[in-house]
Amino acid sequence: MSRVKRGVTKHARHKKVIDAASGYRGRRKNTFRIANQAVEKAGQYAYIGRKLKKRQFRALWIQRINAAARLHGMTYGRFMDGLKKAGISLDRKVLADMAGNEPESFKALVETAQKNASQPHTVK
Repeated sequence: MSRVKRGVTKHARHKKVIDAASGYRGRRKNTFRIANQAVEKAGQYAYIGRKLKKRQFRALWIQRINAAARLHGMTYGRFMDGLKKAGISLDRKVLADMAGNEPESFKALVETAQKNASQPHTVK
């Protein structure tokens, strides 16, 4: 059986991890074993962060839409209900952008939503 030398592949694997850990503090940047752990943990944080980013942006868009709708005397829930019943299917990202950059267009949407929204329940 022939002998296998691993120096080149081992060096390449180590170099890949050390390069990924550049910018870290202490031995995390230059000692393979510790850098490997740090890079692996960083990858986990990055994966989680990509999921959290979607949640956080949706929450931000909802806050912006709610604030703009309340300027016109409507709540977020009633506004979205009115749009849905009017058959207007704009996503929250676009609505939030309109609320900030195109207030006249947003006002027209609020008026449309007010016509189509169900009336709030009142307690007698």
